[in-house]
Amino acid sequence: MFSAMILRAGLRASVTKPSDLPLTKAEAGEYLKNLWTLLEEFAVTYGGRLLIALLILIVGFRIVNILTKRVLHSKVVNRLEPSARTFLQSMVGILCKVLIGIIALSVMGVPMTSIITVVGSCGLAVGLALQGSLANIAGGFVLLVVKPFKVGHYITVGDISGTVTEMGIFNTKLLTYDNRVVIIPNSAISNATVINLTELPLRRVDLTFTASYGDDTAAVKKALLDVCDRHPLILKDPAPFAKVSGHKDSAIEYTMRAWCKTDDYWDVYYDLFEQVKKTFDERGITIPFPQMDVHKIDD
Repeated sequence: MFSAMILRAGLRASVTKPSDLPLTKAEAGEYLKNLWTLLEEFAVTYGGRLLIALLILIVGFRIVNILTKRVLHSKVVNRLEPSARTFLQSMVGILCKVLIGIIALSVMGVPMTSIITVVGSCGLAVGLALQGSLANIAGGFVLLVVKPFKVGHYITVGDISGTVTEMGIFNTKLLTYDNRVVIIPNSAISNATVINLTELPLRRVDLTFTASYGDDTAAVKKALLDVCDRHPLILKDPAPFAKVSGHKDSAIEYTMRAWCKTDDYWDVYYDLFEQVKKTFDERGITIPFPQMDVHKIDD
């Protein structure tokens, strides 16, 4: 349709090769007149369709944004996990906008078969060019179905640890303790070993301490257990544990294990280091440290 109009305009202007370009004032006027006629015909034939298509795009995109927000806060969707709601909102929004774009093209007069062909060709080309992104989308579906973690959980992926703040179509965002935002592709997470540190309500604190060979082992174990008994955040059941776990070169190693609520883990972890050192000093228990004796050899 567009090519036919251009062909008619070319015939009117009699421009088929460079030598046919208008040279005189009269020829230039005739050429511009034909061109203006072509523009008028285009405006009359397609101007209304173009305006309707633009209106469909503008209004349709706004409606999609409003509906996705309302659906996200509906009672049915609210029953889903936050990560699933975010993922669903992104997918529905993209699919609806693509559908509105196809409707706008059909209003402009583009045949539906052509649209399907172009969409299929573009989908194939985009799929080949964006294999990594498609892998991230597939990884996002895997995370949504398997549910190894949720928004708000503290996880470790490889050497990265942080709180999950958002699960999107392509990636997952973690907030680290030093207030950094780490964005990890979903494909990397779905193929990695994920350690979820906050899924269960209780967590065990495992620490090791050393004391000299000259200190009584029973006294050292009692000191460690007394520290656990005095700490308000350490649970009585399961009971704390303190045992000899190794004989080192210059010290005996003791392992201490205590249970607490997951949210209290780091408070208990750092408190125990401080309080064990204080208790050892009060009870005269020696914490050995490496030493080197240097002797002068006489010639």
